[in-house]
Amino acid sequence: MTTIHIPHGGIVLLVGPSNSGKTTLLNQLIQEDQILSSEVVSSDQFRVLVSDTEFISWNGRPKDESEALFHEYQQISSAAFETMDYVIAKRCQLNKVTFIDATHLREEEHDKYLQMGKKYHIPVIAMVLNISETELLRRDSERAFPRGRNRIKQQYQHFKNMLRFIKKKVYRRVYMLGEDELQILNIERLENPLIIDVGNGIDFIGDIHGCYDEFMEILSKLGYQENEEGFYLHPDGRKILSLGDVLSRGPKSIETLQFFQKHVKAGHAYMIDSNHGWKIARWLDGKNVELAHGDENVAAEFEEYERKNGSEAAEKLKGQIKELLLEAKSHYIVRKNGVNAVVAAHAGIKDHYIGKQSTRISDFCRYGDSEGLDENGKPIRKDWSISHKSSELIIWGHDPKPQPLLLNNTLNIDQGVVFGGSLTAYRYPEKQFISVKAKQDYADVPDNPLKEWELKRLSPPNIMKFLEGYSVLTEHYGEIMIYDDGVKPALDDLSHYTLHLEDIIYLPPTMSPTPKPSRLEGYLEHPTEAFEYYQANGVETMVVEKKHMGSRGILFLFKNKEVAKEYVGRETLGTIYTRTGRAFFQKELQEQVVISLNEDLVKNGYFERYNTDFVLLDAEILPWNLKAKDLILNQYAHVGEMALLDRTRLKDSLDQAIGSGKDVLNWVKEVDLGINNAKVFNEVYQKYCWETEGLEGIQIAPFHTLAHSSETYFDKPHTWHMEKNKEFSAISRLFLETEYRVVNNEATMKEAIEWWEEMTEDGHEGFVVKPEFYITCHKGKLLQPAIKVRGRKYLHIIYGMDYLHPDNLSRLKKRNAGRKQRNALKEFSLGVESINRFVKRESLERVHECVLGILALEAEPIDPRL
Repeated sequence: MTTIHIPHGGIVLLVGPSNSGKTTLLNQLIQEDQILSSEVVSSDQFRVLVSDTEFISWNGRPKDESEALFHEYQQISSAAFETMDYVIAKRCQLNKVTFIDATHLREEEHDKYLQMGKKYHIPVIAMVLNISETELLRRDSERAFPRGRNRIKQQYQHFKNMLRFIKKKVYRRVYMLGEDELQILNIERLENPLIIDVGNGIDFIGDIHGCYDEFMEILSKLGYQENEEGFYLHPDGRKILSLGDVLSRGPKSIETLQFFQKHVKAGHAYMIDSNHGWKIARWLDGKNVELAHGDENVAAEFEEYERKNGSEAAEKLKGQIKELLLEAKSHYIVRKNGVNAVVAAHAGIKDHYIGKQSTRISDFCRYGDSEGLDENGKPIRKDWSISHKSSELIIWGHDPKPQPLLLNNTLNIDQGVVFGGSLTAYRYPEKQFISVKAKQDYADVPDNPLKEWELKRLSPPNIMKFLEGYSVLTEHYGEIMIYDDGVKPALDDLSHYTLHLEDIIYLPPTMSPTPKPSRLEGYLEHPTEAFEYYQANGVETMVVEKKHMGSRGILFLFKNKEVAKEYVGRETLGTIYTRTGRAFFQKELQEQVVISLNEDLVKNGYFERYNTDFVLLDAEILPWNLKAKDLILNQYAHVGEMALLDRTRLKDSLDQAIGSGKDVLNWVKEVDLGINNAKVFNEVYQKYCWETEGLEGIQIAPFHTLAHSSETYFDKPHTWHMEKNKEFSAISRLFLETEYRVVNNEATMKEAIEWWEEMTEDGHEGFVVKPEFYITCHKGKLLQPAIKVRGRKYLHIIYGMDYLHPDNLSRLKKRNAGRKQRNALKEFSLGVESINRFVKRESLERVHECVLGILALEAEPIDPRL
């Protein structure tokens, strides 16, 4: 029995003259469900598709007719093969297997499909049907439309010539099938060896580089346990997938290799091919390889192993390791529920390489995309991730980053353990990171990539990475998608900012109103709904803070100009900017405010007391007209004055009508209410405005102390932040103390509601309700960081002076704050992420993927009144 191994994707070329049985064989395989009818393309089929006829006979015709028919047949065949080749190419792109039913008797026909296989990185095999000339002629005589004796003899001669060159062609396999073999033919469909199922979970491990102790430590943190046979197994049945480079540079390459040789062979782990692995594999295979960049350490380890264990044991181990490294796959596709979810590759992969194998693909996956070498002989790496468009998450290593880098749905988890960084594992499908710190810098090289990354920390972001949309992996919300329709306007805004990009390290999130409108008659918002939201989510203690009606401002203040160079690359005392990243004050006033605050903080000893180089504050800056003067003059003042004037005139006209005995009393009452609404409207917005001159009149209420140079304060309760607010108000006359209350029972809740009613009746905006801690989750779900509750009077300037009319209020109570809430959580998580990254001294690009994401989310069309 002859067994034909059919690849999961590729070209199967059937070769043989007419009557050799190609179509009959394929039809039989279709009937036996060994292949699909859609997997077969034939020249006869496409002749019919392009011309409505399968065959034109010119035998026995006069010469002129014969030549004309032959010419017509050539035209049809040319069109048929052109169309057929287009279909085959598309199937190759999609990594499908295609059986080509045609004679393929000429060398150029073989070369065409071999080139197609090379272009699309798929295997090409040939099934040659070697039938005798006598049998071919006999079969032709029995056909309804015989090809003719002369034509069969001519084809058979071409076939004999073809047999001389076909074995020299670079086919994956050539199967020679005579009449006997065709009688007992067995077809075996091969599965794609690059596809694995997620099963009970996969733990992806970044580049180990012989750091065996750190590898053992991370396996322990992941929950793997050693059994009696020396296998490290997970109680849940999870498996390990190494991204390659398990060897070289580090101290224990052989131990690491032995681990994977044992576990891969037993099916407990997977290991991907890599640049260092490939070089050592060729060295073990006797190739002339120059060992450098840490590979020489592996050779030294083998020498030491041979000294201790003898040459026989050393040769045996070398053979086992060589087999492990040479058989390592270029990449793996991890499927979840039958869908491609993750692609794991050492140095990256192009979308159209996924699921395919070739020398070019292996080289790309080992080395990534590069364009020559730099002056030190190191490859100049190109960013292949920009072109990633398919839906799979690509997990890779090779190029050490200080922290896991998720960009454009690609995730780098090589954190340079061998260079003194960390060893990272990514748990899938949980999407969790586990890491362990390196015990030391094992490589000890002058061109440490982590140190080089630090030197390039302030390099401008690569905008191309963001243009088509991207995703950010945050600690508290998970992966946040940022779509291109938000990115482009956000980038346009950034391009008009006058601030230095490195100054904008954080943008504050939008704040959601109460999830549900108030149940009370005559109220759109009320504290009760905010308290109920948190109580329903397990929050027993809340903090309510008076909401100042000003403009959001971020204060990034340094101890002195010299120390600022370390963080933003230039001398500065700091900056103050708006929630969209623009300078808050005009240049001269900005300098005055920053200098004044710096003098007060230095005089107070703040920077020394907290051993910090800077302080980052989230604040409200008053008065409102500092930033909203044009809005107030053109919208609120004009609208309010005109409304009051028009309604007063109407009231005068109605009073005259009453004097004339007309029944307009109900109308008068309605107009009186409208006049009162207009007065409230004018009183409310004016309450938030006052004249300032220089620093006089400016008030800054910092409600979050976000970070110092060595730590963030997201783990602190809001009472701590309010105490910091009080501390700052004692340091500088520019800082304003904020009133707050703690709510933890019915009595304090009642007091807080009464406080809210008093302040809002007096025209103040309202207050903000927050859970006790800055970051609060319930059952794994992130809760709203804050909910604003605005007063009845204040909302006149938001929803219109007549919003309390029953019809209007009923309509407004149908508002949907769901999208506002989602964006508030996303922006909050991105803000926390950006500050964490900055304090960890990550790159400006890493910080700004968060900052840009917040701006992009703000560009989404959401009711601005919410």
